[in-house]
Amino acid sequence: MNHNHGERQERKDFAEPPLKLRGAADHWNYREDDDDCFTQPGKLFRLMIAAQQMVLFENTARAIGDASKEIKIRHIGNCLKADPAYGKGVAKALGIPLSEVSK
Repeated sequence: MNHNHGERQERKDFAEPPLKLRGAADHWNYREDDDDCFTQPGKLFRLMIAAQQMVLFENTARAIGDASKEIKIRHIGNCLKADPAYGKGVAKALGIPLSEVSK
């Protein structure tokens, strides 16, 4: 067998079988949930202990630290919708006063 290093070879014998769907999953419309993308993050945030929440704030600030102020403010607004304490913590970590965030 001649294998070129660095090239991926398609192996039909390892292919996934086609997924057959019936019932609810077959016609699920993911867009129906678009208007509520804050409940789940809020629930997850409230399950965290204070130390985990602090790590989340710091990681978020580090991850979007180079973004424009407009993007940071929009993200803080989204966090506030999930949980007020979440938004407040992210705002503090980013050094942006909540007064600058429109609700």
